[in-house]
Amino acid sequence: MVALRLIPCLDVSNGRVVKGVNFVGLRDAGDPVELGCRYSKAGADELVFLDITATHEKRSTLVDMVRRTSEAVTIPFTVGGGISSLNGINELLRAGADKVSLNSSAVKDPSLISQGANRFGSQCIVVAIDAKKKKDISNNWEVYVSGGRKNTGLNVIQWAEKVYELGAGEILLTSMDGDGTQNGYDVELTKAISEKVPIPVIASGGAGCLRHIKEAFTLGKSSAALLASLLHDGKLSIREIKEYLINENLPIRPIEG
Repeated sequence: MVALRLIPCLDVSNGRVVKGVNFVGLRDAGDPVELGCRYSKAGADELVFLDITATHEKRSTLVDMVRRTSEAVTIPFTVGGGISSLNGINELLRAGADKVSLNSSAVKDPSLISQGANRFGSQCIVVAIDAKKKKDISNNWEVYVSGGRKNTGLNVIQWAEKVYELGAGEILLTSMDGDGTQNGYDVELTKAISEKVPIPVIASGGAGCLRHIKEAFTLGKSSAALLASLLHDGKLSIREIKEYLINENLPIRPIEG
């Protein structure tokens, strides 16, 4: 059985890690390379860096940060934010990123997914989907872009199926309703996507305790759980989470030593 993954997420703005609630109210959480190193040494399986204001501010992701991170960490990492071309993907992969995450640009030009997959391999192409539940309608979520500022009107499940068909190797699925609240992942949303596509789905948005992380895997059927404020605030450590999940008989890669 493939091991389930724990992935710290570092939202970067102006070269610093930030964290908010429901995509707003951002607060400083530290230096991205330093935090990345800390989580790498602590036993995280992968890292995700998201330059969360790049698309809104119409600029490219911080290549220097990627290069410094690749020299400092020993685990795979994904980078996203403001990537809108094959050259942009190539630049980040050459700087040391293992994967790139496409979000707004994929909605604007879905062919970028297939072009990227064909040129660099599906394993390099992650499509991030920011989902918000439609009010008063069950099992219906819409896709948002530009750092959660713009509602595209796209149905999340249909969009997830399309990005898989276009060649995406993984989906990073964020519940905007749960983001930063520590009230639990939207397991209904995560399960709906996980059951529709055969590629890994990373659950994101809302982890607040050990049980929430277990539920992302058992109820949400995700392949990985993204963690941010829970770790940044020191509420739980990677080791504590892994030991708990292993004791719950989930296939987790143990921390050596």
